[in-house]
Amino acid sequence: MNSEIRPAAVAGSWYPRAATAIAAVVDDYLARVESRDPVGDVVALVAPHAGLMYSGPVAAHAYRLLRDRTFEVIVLVGPSHFVGFDGVAIWPRGGFETALGIATIHDGVADDLIRTCPLIRPNRAPHLREHSLEMQLPFTQHLAPAVPIVPLLVGYQTMETARELGQALATTLRARRALMVASTDLSHYHDAPTAQRLDRAIIERVGAFDVDGLQRALEDRPEHACGGGPTVAVMRAASALGATDARILHYADSGDVSGDKSAVVGYVSAALGRFDKRNDV
Repeated sequence: MNSEIRPAAVAGSWYPRAATAIAAVVDDYLARVESRDPVGDVVALVAPHAGLMYSGPVAAHAYRLLRDRTFEVIVLVGPSHFVGFDGVAIWPRGGFETALGIATIHDGVADDLIRTCPLIRPNRAPHLREHSLEMQLPFTQHLAPAVPIVPLLVGYQTMETARELGQALATTLRARRALMVASTDLSHYHDAPTAQRLDRAIIERVGAFDVDGLQRALEDRPEHACGGGPTVAVMRAASALGATDARILHYADSGDVSGDKSAVVGYVSAALGRFDKRNDV
């Protein structure tokens, strides 16, 4: 096997193994979205990364925005759940494989990020088991199959790492038509009313485009968003790249699918960009 191609780690369990089944499920989730899409330029998305049956309906609210938009590269930024390390691990060459094909790496952007930021280092090992980026691929590969990706995993989620990664993303992507995706779930295994209260603290900061407020909230309770650091970094980069507005697109929890509201995981989708406020309801 080509060592530069990362094989799927959670296909057949977290999402379907067959291409036709992936496409059918994604299309079904997209068709169920009833909310009005923001009008304007999309710079970044926030999307969850649980099993597709649980978080897919929430992620669909974000990924619908890929329709009728073109991008040169999609930069995926997520947390490392299994391997601890300093800085940011990038898969610098090759691609990520699923049944939908190989999502190729934009090695030009990858090289520029490595040159720009010493914290970003080629490191394939944390990617091999990790699901936080792989769970974005059913949507990106189905809706934008020709667009290359750059996969970034954040290790220890320090304030300094989020700041430096945000600066590197802004510097590298400034002259490119890029979409950034911050991959995060919210609170884990509280009853639904408690989860909603805890998640609101994160959602309100994202919706207000309050990056510093989000960083402070995460310093107090980092467990309330497993991809909090990636989200802060992407929000900082989006702001530097001209995004002025944030929209919370959808919130739900795992109990909406399982029926068990006693111990849920929270999910949110959001968009960052320059949006026409006349389209707001």
